Amino acid sequence: MNFPLENSGNLIVLVAGILFGFFIESAGLNSPRKLTAQFALRDWTVFRVMFTAIVVAAAGLWLFDVAGWLRFDALKVQTMFFWAMALGGAMLGAGMAIGGYCPGTSVVGLFSGRLDALFFMLGMLIGMMVFAVSFDSLQPIYQIGKGPESQTLSGLTGWPSWLFLLILAGLAWGGFRLGAWFESRRGGTISANDLAGSGN
Repeated sequence: MNFPLENSGNLIVLVAGILFGFFIESAGLNSPRKLTAQFALRDWTVFRVMFTAIVVAAAGLWLFDVAGWLRFDALKVQTMFFWAMALGGAMLGAGMAIGGYCPGTSVVGLFSGRLDALFFMLGMLIGMMVFAVSFDSLQPIYQIGKGPESQTLSGLTGWPSWLFLLILAGLAWGGFRLGAWFESRRGGTISANDLAGSGN
């Protein structure tokens, strides 16, 4: 069998990618209006989709660990570099607010026929090339604010993993309630009919 179906791992990745694109499209996140509306605190669809995915993934990993199918200590945990992550996060957020896409939604937008998504992706590729060329000169910034080596919150605090899962679920619940409050006062979510009618 030829690439990308030459082994079951690639098949799983392919199916997961197709499902990811389908749900992004179904949620209307291929439109930049939805993402910029999140920054304006009008439409919290982005928050709900992403936080639901985070909680489901966290619960799945915890259950896999409890069942012994995939141990936490077998996972690669990246070392935290606080200031580098804060700077990178701020730049990513600025790009999302200006362009109306994140890397994933731009791909879905492109395959939905959106020309602006193509330009966003080209800008993203140019930015990655500039970063790659500048990597050595920027490297000292990465070392500032270095956190514990490859450490999880559970390992760092000694608290059980299920407690962090409950905290995460509580944050999601609070965020959903806060989002519903803002939406009720700012015109509600942008519906699929709104997007279709505006051409966006």
